[in-house]
Amino acid sequence: MGYEDRFRRPAAHEDLIGALSGKDGPFNAMVDVLMFAAMLGKRKGKREPFTKAGEPIRLSVMEGRQYGDVLMDMIAVVEDTADPKILADGRQDERVRIFEEYANGGLNFIQGEVNSSGGKDYVSIVSTLVMDALTTPDERQNDVSELMQVASLDW
Repeated sequence: MGYEDRFRRPAAHEDLIGALSGKDGPFNAMVDVLMFAAMLGKRKGKREPFTKAGEPIRLSVMEGRQYGDVLMDMIAVVEDTADPKILADGRQDERVRIFEEYANGGLNFIQGEVNSSGGKDYVSIVSTLVMDALTTPDERQNDVSELMQVASLDW
């Protein structure tokens, strides 16, 4: 990865990230866009590697968000539930890469929605994606519930 305390933004989506976090966008900051995109990418099963990166973002920026540090860890854990050692300190680069790739997949999905809508009403597009996630059951097993069950934990 090259950065021990940073994560990359996919260069192909710099304009989209900027628009989503701009004054008329639905997010306050680029890190919020990437967090949303990573969760969307995970939900849609879109983990897409990339090589060309824009300016990296310090991990401390995400850790400063409520549950930001937990988000990256949870995505990594549900990626391979048979590998709990993914949370080891020495494997942070793997967790970051998984997060980056799901964020890229989510951004690709959002860009597809923008392209198909023929417009740039980003607030409406993101609102529709959120409502879809809240009202449409995921056909796959809920990964978090599965983890809770395996660990014999109760909500």
